[in-house]
Amino acid sequence: MSSIVSSRTVIRRAALTAFVLFTVPSAFSAQQSGKSPAEISGVNIEVVSTTPLAGVDLAKEQIAAPVQTMNASEIERAGALDLSDLLNRHLTDVSVNEIQGNPYQADVNFRGYTASPLLGTPQGLSIYMDGVRLNQPFGEIVSWDLIPRLAISSMTLMPGSNPLFGLNTLGGALSMQTKDGNTHPGGTVSAAYGSHLRRSLELEYGGSSAKGWNWYVAGNRFGENGWRPDSHSDVRQVFGRLGWQHTQTDVHLVVSYANNSLNGNGLQDNRLLQKEYSSIYTRPDNTHNRAALVNLAGKHNLSGKVLVSGNIYYRDIRTSTFNGDLNDDSLDQALYQPNAAERNALAAAGYTGFPLSGENASNTPFPFWRCIANVLRNDEPGEKCNGLINHSRTTQHNFGLAGQMTYFGTLAGEKNQFTAGAAFDRSGVAFAQTTQLGFINPDRSIAGLSSFADGVTGGTVDGEPLDTRVDLHGTVGTASIFATDTLSIGSKWNITGSSRFNRTVVHNRDQIHPGGGTGSLDGTHIFQRLNPAAGMTYSPAAGLNLYFGYSEGSRAATSIELGCADPDEPCKLPNAMTGDPPLKQVVTRTWETGIRRGSAESFSWNAGLFFAENHNDILFVTSSASGFGYFKNFGKTRRQGIEISISDRFLKKLTVGGGYTFLEATYRTAEDLNGSGNSSNDDGPGLPGPIHVAPGDRLPMIPRHNLKSFVDYQAFNRLSVGLNLVAVSSSIARGNENGGHEPDGVVYFGPGRSAGYGVVNAESRFGIRKDLDLVMQLNNLLNKRYATAAQLGSTGFTTDGNFVARPLPSVNGEFPVPGATFLAPGAPRQFLVSLRVKI
Repeated sequence: MSSIVSSRTVIRRAALTAFVLFTVPSAFSAQQSGKSPAEISGVNIEVVSTTPLAGVDLAKEQIAAPVQTMNASEIERAGALDLSDLLNRHLTDVSVNEIQGNPYQADVNFRGYTASPLLGTPQGLSIYMDGVRLNQPFGEIVSWDLIPRLAISSMTLMPGSNPLFGLNTLGGALSMQTKDGNTHPGGTVSAAYGSHLRRSLELEYGGSSAKGWNWYVAGNRFGENGWRPDSHSDVRQVFGRLGWQHTQTDVHLVVSYANNSLNGNGLQDNRLLQKEYSSIYTRPDNTHNRAALVNLAGKHNLSGKVLVSGNIYYRDIRTSTFNGDLNDDSLDQALYQPNAAERNALAAAGYTGFPLSGENASNTPFPFWRCIANVLRNDEPGEKCNGLINHSRTTQHNFGLAGQMTYFGTLAGEKNQFTAGAAFDRSGVAFAQTTQLGFINPDRSIAGLSSFADGVTGGTVDGEPLDTRVDLHGTVGTASIFATDTLSIGSKWNITGSSRFNRTVVHNRDQIHPGGGTGSLDGTHIFQRLNPAAGMTYSPAAGLNLYFGYSEGSRAATSIELGCADPDEPCKLPNAMTGDPPLKQVVTRTWETGIRRGSAESFSWNAGLFFAENHNDILFVTSSASGFGYFKNFGKTRRQGIEISISDRFLKKLTVGGGYTFLEATYRTAEDLNGSGNSSNDDGPGLPGPIHVAPGDRLPMIPRHNLKSFVDYQAFNRLSVGLNLVAVSSSIARGNENGGHEPDGVVYFGPGRSAGYGVVNAESRFGIRKDLDLVMQLNNLLNKRYATAAQLGSTGFTTDGNFVARPLPSVNGEFPVPGATFLAPGAPRQFLVSLRVKI
């Protein structure tokens, strides 16, 4: 898009902003809460929990990694919609890809590793709340809409492959603790209204009694129409916590429930975005999430030296999706009016109003009648119908328990903290998916027919139909033991060693093709590994701290990956799964080193290097027998870079800061990938040939440069104003992993990457009175048009928005299909006004 900011312009503007404002997002929160950046940086006073369960708290200067934290006051003042938005705006080296096109369904990337709500996305971050792992058993996905942001008391982003956080901790772990009535007494009511009919009502109330009881409840009701057609969302969240606290004991019960309907219209052809920025490719695209969580947790101080803690939880998650898509298999088919046989089939079925004569494509822009006729005759309807509706239903029952003991003592006369524990999780999963044939309406909606895929709409492999139906039941069980020890030598040295052993058993049973063998999802897969970590910190002077660390993490192959891992039975992802030969687990090895400073004054900074390499990485590759693909272990990928952050406060009124990351994310092993939308594919323009990835080629959708900066000014006692900038450089489009795509304006339209961008957000907060605040937000202040991600793919529309098939002449009997760059457009300027009342 011509209006999308160029990468060079973004970097130049970002550098200028960084020079003027300095940098570190967390300091923005620090000033808002009345704490100095030195206090927020954790030097001397702030402690961080280094395991998902409470009880293992270390000062930041003892942790060999650049940990980032936020507390409840900072989270509230940030004004973010949900957790993914909060992370993107205020934490260094976090970016988002809005592939789904809904604000609650972003892919969150940290150091090139992802936590995503989309099935099939390789997950590399683990997410915890009160010791409960929120990565879902089926696909390890993370549904951000199920996490009650309002109830979060504190959160810690732990970088690296820290094994203490268990499976999937390849690039980092996010651990959250919720509010209770002791720390958050009283209540608040907040009502907001904004652009595109965005409105929300939030309530929270906490309290305690003299007998040790405490309670906290919260609720959130959010709705919006969205800035694109058919993109409304409804979010309903309820949270409650009941606790009892004594001198030596703290026990609490947490109950959480969410019932949400999210519509997101995803990627759009870049040519159609230029014509109408709010346009959509196809619709509908709805996800309905319903989840309940019960978690009983506690800790008890056995003596002055021994602390035990643990939890037991149950989580029920039910997800259904209803997605209308273009049928790519119809793009190489001719469009014409029904022939005689097709007209007879229509008449026999009682249809009227279809064309009565002639085979003429000129007045048949949408193949409505031909689609219906071929469904009736069962004559390749999967190729003649240009629309599909994918229905899926997922049910997950997740149970787990964990416990640990911490001993505070001495070793060789020096202060020592030792923790050991164990955890067990078991989940039952049921996943079913069907594909319904249909056709595209002029408004881009898909009208479904009474015909579901039973092996005809997924194309063919070696002349046999590919079945797109899935009905999978299974269990996933993980048992773990772990230990960590921190030895403090004098007041300057801290040495930490950790390890965790995980054993995961994935037991799948195919309800459509039971019995195992080719084409069946039946199988039992075992993954086990001992992951170690070690680190050291050194403080040569007050406030100055050096750190060095090494860690290993792993993740087991997911059911989605195991269900599409047979080169002889390739599939379309995520619409179909087939046979599942074993995959090896992914192992990540991470090195960290850096230097940081925090002081009792206002100035703090951090500079560090990191290097992470994935071994036996899992990649979706091209089958040599067809245009489909499958998952396989293929070697290595690497993520390495530099992180810098700095913050300062002037005259107790002006706070400036930010963070910058340079990230190089590359393949380290050669491989062949699907290149159907890439001009450099082997088969020629418009054909579904492979592309060749070489060591050193960049991983898609991961920007090299990431900048966060802010300025906040406390104009008066009751009035504060602030600006913050989120800027990233360009990133490679998915499908252009070899970097070889070049648009020609005939067969291929659009570049092989998304442009860099910079978005400025503004906020003003006015205290009308002591218990009443007025907050005004203006997101995307400059109304920039930008894209957070790009993907190459086949396109079925002209620039006028009309469906077209066979627009290009045949090549050796095959009809090429035009390719386009599909972009994930960011939201335009939006305002939000809210009132917050303390009760």
